[in-house]
Amino acid sequence: MSVIVIEFITLDGIVSDPDGSAGTPLGGWAFRYGPEAVAGDKFRLGTTLDEGVLLLGRATWQLFSRIWPGRDDPFSARMNAVPKLVASRTLSADDTSAWGNSRLLEGDLADAVERERRDVVVTGSLSVVDRLMAADLVDEYRLLTFPTVLGTGRRLFPVDGRHAELECLAAERVGAAVLTRHRRAAR
Repeated sequence: MSVIVIEFITLDGIVSDPDGSAGTPLGGWAFRYGPEAVAGDKFRLGTTLDEGVLLLGRATWQLFSRIWPGRDDPFSARMNAVPKLVASRTLSADDTSAWGNSRLLEGDLADAVERERRDVVVTGSLSVVDRLMAADLVDEYRLLTFPTVLGTGRRLFPVDGRHAELECLAAERVGAAVLTRHRRAAR
């Protein structure tokens, strides 16, 4: 089992509001490059979505539950079919019925992830990512870096964050962006 974090990110490390849904002044920066820049399996998840589980925080799950169920292309079919764990203190089990194969994560987040036997893919969901990084549970980062510098916003790796040694697995140009894959360095 691996924990894979996927994020849209700017050159200066900002991950907040890539689609503009949060209404921040500089939000929507990833989507300024057109739908082809963000559509489909840009993070090269492949069969990981068929065999793994998607872990989302409440806000990301609510956003995705309004977007994905109405789509029917092959990648959307994978997103709709994958089992989804929702980390939320405010949603109920009834709420998660809005998007098929979703259920509330029960108990402590880190404990639940450590018990999971499938690969866990976390997309967006910065509060979830923060908690997993603090518990040293992230095995791999797949980052789609856009040629934008915002200067302000939420960073994936905060200045006062935990030290991590990573190994670059791959880097490839994907439209206007660059997809990089980094995994935890051998200990």
